[in-house]
Amino acid sequence: MKWKWAVLLSALMLFLAACGADTVEEFNYTDHRGEQLSKEDLEGTPWLATFVFTNCETVCPPMTFNMADLQKRIEASGLSDYKIVAFSVDPKEDTPEKMREYLSHYPIPDENKWHLLTGYSQEEIAEFATENFKSLVKNDPNSDQVIHGTSFYLVDQQGEVIGNYDGFENVPAKEIIEDMQQLTQ
Repeated sequence: MKWKWAVLLSALMLFLAACGADTVEEFNYTDHRGEQLSKEDLEGTPWLATFVFTNCETVCPPMTFNMADLQKRIEASGLSDYKIVAFSVDPKEDTPEKMREYLSHYPIPDENKWHLLTGYSQEEIAEFATENFKSLVKNDPNSDQVIHGTSFYLVDQQGEVIGNYDGFENVPAKEIIEDMQQLTQ
């Protein structure tokens, strides 16, 4: 029965990924510093988005490490005008303090570029992820884990999602950096 659930979820994630993306809707959430961050605050700056949570036992630790490594490469390429936004998929548990502690375990080149967000309900982030990034967010009924996509998304200066990349195993760092460079030309 578990394999049927996994196949269904995989098919749904592929369907959602194929649907394309639109402009990210307005939001105003709390980051890991306890400060508010809105879509308006990001206007004029390209940003990378992803979905993680602090007590994740599977994909989030490698994804966060991959994002830190990607940031190192971005910095080495000379890009400096960008942000990294990670939306918690477990906002009830992920407080700003918990997210700050989580981030401290990774080799982050410039923590000022990062915003780990919380301050919304589980239902809100599930809807937000689906509507804005065509990504699944769903509580696992058999554990304290949350099922979610493993993509990194590139969002342009106007808030349009223009890239969807593997953030888990085969991160196309060179492609992401080239796409970011094109945005700043």
